[in-house]
Amino acid sequence: MGVDGVRETLQERRSELRRELAALTEAPRDPLAAVSFGKRIGDGTTEAVERLATTSAARSLFAKLTDVERALIKVEEGTYGRCDVCEGPIGAERLEAVPWATRCVRCPAKA
Repeated sequence: MGVDGVRETLQERRSELRRELAALTEAPRDPLAAVSFGKRIGDGTTEAVERLATTSAARSLFAKLTDVERALIKVEEGTYGRCDVCEGPIGAERLEAVPWATRCVRCPAKA
């Protein structure tokens, strides 16, 4: 895939991630409504678990969005395909699977 194809793929992924993140983080319909977890043990468990899952998903999406935006910067700088840590090449197979990869397979554990 050429630079233009990579750029387009990354821009599309960035848009998708932004939409997903916006949907997860939108304000509740009634922001003044009290949050209640109930008076008995277990009453609010479902709501609490849903909030934790939403928070975790939002963090994951934000991290991926950050990687996509970094990859777009690397495309513009002419450093796309080079590892941010060791500056060595990121394998073509890795970039094919994860176009927003900014580290080679040896370096993710180092950061």
